Amino acid sequence: MTTIPRHSGGGVTRRGEMSMRSLGPFLAIAFGLAWGLLALMILFTSQVEAVFGPVSGTNPLFILAVYAPGIAAILLIWWHYGAKGLARFFRRLVLWRMPLGWWAFLLIGIPAVKYLGAAINGTIGDPFPFTPWYMLLPALAITLFIGPLGEEFGWRGVALPLLQRRFAPLWASLILGSIWGVWHLPAFVLGGTPQSAWSFGPYVVGVLALSVIVTPMFNAARGSILIPILFHYQMNLPIWPDAQPWENYLFAGVAVIIVIIERKSMLRRGGGVTEILAPLRKAEPTLRRRSNRLGELGSDQDASDRSGGRHVRARDQATSLPFGPCASPR
Repeated sequence: MTTIPRHSGGGVTRRGEMSMRSLGPFLAIAFGLAWGLLALMILFTSQVEAVFGPVSGTNPLFILAVYAPGIAAILLIWWHYGAKGLARFFRRLVLWRMPLGWWAFLLIGIPAVKYLGAAINGTIGDPFPFTPWYMLLPALAITLFIGPLGEEFGWRGVALPLLQRRFAPLWASLILGSIWGVWHLPAFVLGGTPQSAWSFGPYVVGVLALSVIVTPMFNAARGSILIPILFHYQMNLPIWPDAQPWENYLFAGVAVIIVIIERKSMLRRGGGVTEILAPLRKAEPTLRRRSNRLGELGSDQDASDRSGGRHVRARDQATSLPFGPCASPR
């Protein structure tokens, strides 16, 4: 596992580095915006539906609420680091390298757990929910943009690195998982959402497990935001059969196994990525060093030229004298 150095401002800090104290305003925005909008939808359902359409997972206010963690993250990064900091934050989207075992779990393991849960649940034989099949395509796009993109810029983009500065990855995962689960609570009260048909208790068990599972993947990928987005997307894909509530317990078992296997890094403080911004590109300090070296060479050349000029003038003066050292007898 590669851990990025702790301080990542890299000259772009505007108002000080982000720290554990930054979790306060982050959570205030994430909860305030999301819960405020969902409270409006719960208390004034008919008025909201008259303006924005039926209450569902695609209602514009609901989508805005889902993006609250990402909005909080972007606002705080801009406040602390400015536009250059945001650019470095978004560079974490292109970090994709991690061990093949994690890629296998992401692509094969998650569907396997889903189908096993559906088999226990007795829903594995349910008909495919999209007819004709191409109706699946817009559903895949909606699933990506509503949940994973809206949330993971905040949860794994900002909150997890900050928590790992103070806690070992396992404890940071459990703290974040608790926050993540409670943040979803209004969706269980609001009708028309997938969560409204689930039980909150088993759901929290599942969210805690998923938070523990994705953390070592995140750390193995050097703080990639792409990996948690893909993980979240896999979990939410509409092509899997309904495996609630059994998938929650199965993923809890998977989480225990992963903690045992990764115990050296998961139980050690400092064993996870702690940075908000991607590290500077290797070329950037190299170019600065090269520029400095060229400046030094230029200074040396100027000094040489000046020194050479003095020698030339001295030689010319010596040659013009009748009894100078360079005068030849006639």
